[in-house]
Amino acid sequence: MAVTDDMPIFEAAVPCQIFGVDRPHLADPWYQFSVVPVGSGPVRLSPGFTLPPVRHGWDLESADTLVVPACTNVHEDPPAELVEVVRKAYQRGIRILSICSGAFVLAAAGVLDGRRATTHWLHAEELSRRYPAVRVDSSVLYVEDSNVITSAGTVAGIDACLHVVRVDHGAAVAAELARRLVTPPHRDGGQAQYHRPVSPAVRDDWLAALLDWAGKHLHLPLSTADLAAQANVSVRTVERRFADALGMSPLRWLLQQRVRRAQQFLETTDRPIGWIAATCGFGGPASLRAHFARIVGVSPSAYRRTFHERPGAVRIAS
Repeated sequence: MAVTDDMPIFEAAVPCQIFGVDRPHLADPWYQFSVVPVGSGPVRLSPGFTLPPVRHGWDLESADTLVVPACTNVHEDPPAELVEVVRKAYQRGIRILSICSGAFVLAAAGVLDGRRATTHWLHAEELSRRYPAVRVDSSVLYVEDSNVITSAGTVAGIDACLHVVRVDHGAAVAAELARRLVTPPHRDGGQAQYHRPVSPAVRDDWLAALLDWAGKHLHLPLSTADLAAQANVSVRTVERRFADALGMSPLRWLLQQRVRRAQQFLETTDRPIGWIAATCGFGGPASLRAHFARIVGVSPSAYRRTFHERPGAVRIAS
C-alpha cells in the first residue's frame, strides 16, 4: 500500500486490517502486506496519526497488487511521486486498487482512461470534470475493470477489499472474514442509497416559484402541461428552462423529488408503503418499488431497515 502525508486514517486502515493481519485459519498463505511511504517518511495520516513504514520502498517494485487508499485533496493535483508509482505499477500490469478519492490518483496516472470507475458520490462530478476520459459511475460501491478496482466512499473500501479476498481465496473465505469483521460479505444496492441529491440554486424567479409549488403538490399526477399551466408559459418553455437550469426534464425532476420525499417518510415514519406511494404521487406500491429500486438501488423496505430513525439513540460527545 502506497501512502503519502495527510491521507485519511480510515481509508488507510481498511487495507491494513484486511490484508495486513495474518489469517492462517482462513487461508495459508495469506497476504504479504507492506505500508510504503512515498516521499520521505514517516507518513502523517489525518487526523494526527504518524505511520512508520513497515518495509522499504523496494516492495512497490515487487508487489502483485498496489493499493492507493485515498487522495489528500481532490481539488489539487495528487503528489507527482505517487502518480509515478501508480503509472509504473500499471505498466507492469499488476492489480491496482483505489479506495474513495484514491481514484483521482489513478486518473492522474492515466490508469482510468476509457475505464468505468467510481469514487465517493460527493466527488464523482469533480472526477468527471477533471478527467473526462474516465467513465464515472457514482451509483455503485466498487467497480472492477480488468485489473483495476475502484471503490466508492470510505466504508465502501471494505466492500472492495473483501471482493479482492473473494477473487483470491474464494467466497467462503471472504464470507468468514466478513463475519469476523462484523460486516456483510456483500451489501445490497450501491451508494445511490446514501446520496442525497441537492437541487441546484435556481435564480429564475418564475421557475423557483414553480418548483416550490410542484414540491407541495407531488401527490398529484402532475404532467409537464400542468407545470406549464401553473407558470402560465408554454410546455416548450418549461422543458427548456428545466434543461438549462436543472439539466433534466420536468418529469425526471418530479420523479427525483417523489423518490426523495419517499426516502424522508421511510427514514422518519412508520407509515405503510401504500400510504407513502399515494402521498408521494406514485399511485400504488408497485410503482413506488419499481422507481425507488431503479434510482436508489434498493427496495423501499430495505432502505427503511437501514435508515429508519430509532428513538432513544445514544449520543456520544468527544
